[in-house]
Amino acid sequence: MFLDMGYRDREVLEKVEKESRKFFSEHLDNGRYRGWFVESANHEVVAGGGVVIHDYHPQGVDPTLRRPVIVNMYTEPSYRRQGLARELMNIMVEWCRKEGFGTVLLHASNDGRPLYESLGFKPTNEMRLMLR
Repeated sequence: MFLDMGYRDREVLEKVEKESRKFFSEHLDNGRYRGWFVESANHEVVAGGGVVIHDYHPQGVDPTLRRPVIVNMYTEPSYRRQGLARELMNIMVEWCRKEGFGTVLLHASNDGRPLYESLGFKPTNEMRLMLR
């Protein structure tokens, strides 16, 4: 996923993988991560995504103290343009609704942005300052 998005620093990517294993393991254990996958006919995972629940401060747009963030949306290149990502997104958004969340966030790659916009996601006023 990160390679497709243009990240090439192998040292950083190795650290991301190591820390991700720890992060997602802990969040699976404490119920703050839910993941969905699509398998091919020969039982290979070909698409997936997840929702991480973060503590969050109340805001005018959503006064709740927890915020779901859709993460790690990815479809293997040979399975793209078949509606798999759209189906996963619909499932995750509906899950967030059923859980009572008022909003859901995600960070969009350039490739994913058209899909997310077609589902009603809007750019926000978030800004970022890189500290390294």
